[in-house]
Amino acid sequence: MSQDELPAPLADGFTMMLEGEEASHRLAQDFAVVMRTGDMLALSGELGAGKTTFARALLRHLAGDDALEVPSPTYTLVQTYETRPKATHFDLYRIGGEDDLVELGFEEAAETGLVLVEWPERSTLVMEEANIHLTLSGDSPERREATVLLTPEAAARVERSLAVRAFLRAAGHGTAHRRPFPADASARRYEHIENADASLVLMDAPANGPVSDAARLYAQTAHLAQEVLPFVALAETLEARGFSTPHIVAADLSAGLVLMEYLGDEGILDAAGRPIAERYEAAALCLAELHARPFGRHVETSDGLAYEIPDFDRAAMMVEVGLLVDWAFPRIKGRRASEEERAAFANVWNSVFDALAGTETNLLLRDFHSPNILWQGEREGCRRIGLLDFQDAMIGPTAYDLASLAQDVRVDMPAELEARLLAAYRAARSTAGPFDTPGFDAAYAAMAAQRATKILGIFVRLHERDGKPQYLRHLPRIRAYLRRTLGHPVLAPVAALYEEWGILADD
Repeated sequence: MSQDELPAPLADGFTMMLEGEEASHRLAQDFAVVMRTGDMLALSGELGAGKTTFARALLRHLAGDDALEVPSPTYTLVQTYETRPKATHFDLYRIGGEDDLVELGFEEAAETGLVLVEWPERSTLVMEEANIHLTLSGDSPERREATVLLTPEAAARVERSLAVRAFLRAAGHGTAHRRPFPADASARRYEHIENADASLVLMDAPANGPVSDAARLYAQTAHLAQEVLPFVALAETLEARGFSTPHIVAADLSAGLVLMEYLGDEGILDAAGRPIAERYEAAALCLAELHARPFGRHVETSDGLAYEIPDFDRAAMMVEVGLLVDWAFPRIKGRRASEEERAAFANVWNSVFDALAGTETNLLLRDFHSPNILWQGEREGCRRIGLLDFQDAMIGPTAYDLASLAQDVRVDMPAELEARLLAAYRAARSTAGPFDTPGFDAAYAAMAAQRATKILGIFVRLHERDGKPQYLRHLPRIRAYLRRTLGHPVLAPVAALYEEWGILADD
């Protein structure tokens, strides 16, 4: 079997033929994009079988540097690289015994990064603990056989990566260079796909769904997309309406794979991470243009597959704000909320949602803020705003997306800039037709507070459940936004409860 075919998994791995050195390099890329801290890759084969060549390609890919100097560790025995994750390359050909591994710092390397081990047969420990074992055979770099054995968990990752390569091949980009984007709070994975004539983005989002019943119930109630159909249908519909979304190049909806246009990496923040006011205002005007025209809930892909956009209904709003009670409240109080406290929380938010009856609704993109907006300076008008991450879009109060932008949770937005965006949006909407400014302002306050409340809970959860403490640094900013917003009369019950609970006090 050649690398031009997806290998059929065996009981404990697979075998493939590598036709030429470039095929070996591509296989190294396909491994590298899914390797993580704790992985141990054992590289077996006779002298000249290509072990060091494979290791060099993998390390260069992990480093994002095709010119990285990667000498053979035959004489030094070990080389460490500050890649992502950190990688340590061992050559055990000359070790005298297992004790040598201790002196080489093998255990620490395996715990703090990933390790690549040539001549693993010299160590019983490595042969027992390696979760990926690659054996290369053949005396010509033009044709080698690769046999791969994996643990079940590693097999799932590697086989998924090889499925991605097969998808790229079917789309005409089988020899493309793959580079993963840094991970974020999303469960989706993205790669930058490059070859001589294209620069694209791959979305890898298998429709596995949440693993726990609680997570599944939350996702269903909050209408979180569990497949890529919503993204593809909305991208194509928005593009047809004149908005800048990534053009869909290829998609395998059943596999959860989408290949799309790369919109670049220029956003709406400056080099120091501060908001560029003119670009934020352009984004607000783009929202005004989107909201000025009705957007039906029924959308279709170019292949005729239909998707019904859900409502941002009361159940979705309530389950989102409930994250504060589930996660932020215990962090502040040192205990879980009582049933009486939960009831009080539900009552004050229900009063806010009651006040939203009759407010304007239309398409809301749901996460319209700096990480998901790319500046398209060569385009004109609203098309200067590149839209990303809208698969969770809903039909709901239009004020939600403006609040998401003007109170960007990852950026310090001065009150003056927030007011400027509100004024620009109101003016554009009023010019386009009848517009209820007081009603919109009340909805804006309600949606800004609802979103900030939800994110307080999410960011604490990311820290405590998912081990991502970096999100805690945003909490003071989110509380500041709440303090700025809770003065609106529609939020008086929420303001009183948050004051009683100490929600707005910084840690």
